[in-house]
Amino acid sequence: MKHLRGLSLLLVLTGFAAAGTLLAVPAMAELPPLIPREVLFGNPERTSPRLSPDGKRLAWLAPDTNNVLQVWVKTVGKNDDKVVTADKKRGIRFFTWAYNNRTLIYQQDLDGDENFHLYGVDLPTGQVRDFTPFKGVRAGIAAIDPAYPDGVLISLNQRNPQLFDIYRLDLKTGKLKLDTENPGDVLGWGADAKLAVRAAQVKTPDGGTEIRIRDSAKAPWKSWLKAGPTEILEFVDFTADGQSAVLRSSLGSDTARVVLKGINKKNDKVLAADARVDAKSVLIQPRTRLVQAVSFAPGRTEWRVVSPSVEADFAALEKVFDGDFAVVNRNADDSTWLVAFTSDRSSVRYYTWNRRTKKAALLLVQQPKLEGLPLAKMEPVTITARDGLKLNAYLTTPVGVPARKLPMVLFVHGGPWSRDDWGYDPYAQWFANRGYAVLQVNFRGSTGYGKNFLNAGNRQWGLKMHEDLIDAVNWAAGTLGLADPKKVAIYGGSYGGYAALAGLAFTPEVFACGVDIVGPSNIKTLINSIPPYWKTFRSELDLRVGNVDDPRDAELIKNASPLFKADQIRRPLLIGQGANDPRVKQAESEQIVEAIEKNGGQVTYVVYPDEGHGFARPENRIDFNARAEKFLADCLGGRSEPMPSDPIVGATAVVKQIGPKASSAAP
Repeated sequence: MKHLRGLSLLLVLTGFAAAGTLLAVPAMAELPPLIPREVLFGNPERTSPRLSPDGKRLAWLAPDTNNVLQVWVKTVGKNDDKVVTADKKRGIRFFTWAYNNRTLIYQQDLDGDENFHLYGVDLPTGQVRDFTPFKGVRAGIAAIDPAYPDGVLISLNQRNPQLFDIYRLDLKTGKLKLDTENPGDVLGWGADAKLAVRAAQVKTPDGGTEIRIRDSAKAPWKSWLKAGPTEILEFVDFTADGQSAVLRSSLGSDTARVVLKGINKKNDKVLAADARVDAKSVLIQPRTRLVQAVSFAPGRTEWRVVSPSVEADFAALEKVFDGDFAVVNRNADDSTWLVAFTSDRSSVRYYTWNRRTKKAALLLVQQPKLEGLPLAKMEPVTITARDGLKLNAYLTTPVGVPARKLPMVLFVHGGPWSRDDWGYDPYAQWFANRGYAVLQVNFRGSTGYGKNFLNAGNRQWGLKMHEDLIDAVNWAAGTLGLADPKKVAIYGGSYGGYAALAGLAFTPEVFACGVDIVGPSNIKTLINSIPPYWKTFRSELDLRVGNVDDPRDAELIKNASPLFKADQIRRPLLIGQGANDPRVKQAESEQIVEAIEKNGGQVTYVVYPDEGHGFARPENRIDFNARAEKFLADCLGGRSEPMPSDPIVGATAVVKQIGPKASSAAP
């Protein structure tokens, strides 16, 4: 689909963890055996299956003999599995089929720099080609369409590092041709059924949104729809005739609805809406371009069926497995779907769904070693903030022990314009298995809960957004009696890492310790060093965080930056950083480590030279989590699996200790 994707600081913490020693904590005596970190945070055995458009072949991701994720392919019904890529180090995390049935397209960057190249695998010859062999340039798929099997529209900032133009790629020849030039303010593009770029999504100077439309690829652009900075507005797709557009829009509503709006005629129609939450996923038939269903997630995922043609399918799929599902892929004649099911106590499971017989068949389990293990239940809960705002959250408690006076990890999501969801979370399961209650809070400013909730977080970094987290701790420790108030850790990545630094700097009495992964410490230096291609996103940062170039916001920005209160960081702190992070640069960690050292504080600082915004290589992910596990055990008294070596074999950790063994993150 041609969904336009916004930019954020979002860190996607993914992963998969030999029985260890049980620390002498009486309350932990009834916990189940330790789940090895390798099981929780190692590579999946198989994941992300995709059917070829003709339905004859299946591709998926799986490790090779060197434990690097590669793309594998087989003929449906045969055992002729073979690996078709040869990535040397980081592993491939995204791929898709071209509609010509012979080309697989995948992305890869260099050690986490996020300057992704687009590669193509020609299956008949086995040839792998770099379609975008340009240094320092970021490429992505903008649109593909069944009617043009050898054509792909790609976004590329080759002409100007700050702007993404659209190029037309010929898969047969590998030739690129400039198709649509970015005038300077376009954040994302949309193409119609003729693979013509006809929609442009613009972020206006005040942080609002404008959608421009043109009648054809050669026609002039016209301003079609505008929304102010407090609204949610996103172009999703054109209808098959190109005369209407599918939108996610909060215009006339608090929550974002899926709306069908005529380009030149006033024939607006709300296709799906929920007064509680924003529309989430929009399932569109690739050939007919009809909206078939829309998902909403007030707690767990709920689907609203829009097209009667899939009503029976969705009703039957709800009974296949006790989890939330999503259609991830289908063949060209729409007779077979691949459907992913997620559950809080099970690995992701993929099924084939035969639409003619209405029968499901289990295709693969992403992490079969999790099957049968005593995983913890994740419960949706609601917390009332001090000003009365309702906060949706998820609570996971350890198996086998009473949920009273437990040590707790407040696990803060990144973004911050993102949200936590129900389902299998390796981090929540890891924490719970080690003996901690886990609380994940959708604080104000999180997405998914309407524009009022989103805008309640504007200019509230370190203020009400932080207070929501403190209110959640007080709820768990006081109202619920679940958490021991003296044994609460704050842990997160990206914005979650910022929240960990802010927690220790702004409210040092609340948390026993903190873990920050690629978190910013100074908002001014963060925004001044954002990637050049975030230029069109800058006005939204000014709106939601504050304008670092406006003297009137100087005090707001400084007070929200943990760096300037580093002298108050008195509790143990562990920091993890990727040296090549383009979003939150290494300097963000370096400067707060330096400030803590200057103030006589204590911190353990771990840098991975071959990582970016998060830890993609499983060796590095497991290495850091082994350190974090020991750190939490020392601070909170939970359980810990011994670290077999320092560093973990294959990891690239460079460790710096500030203070006398203060952070206890090294074995």
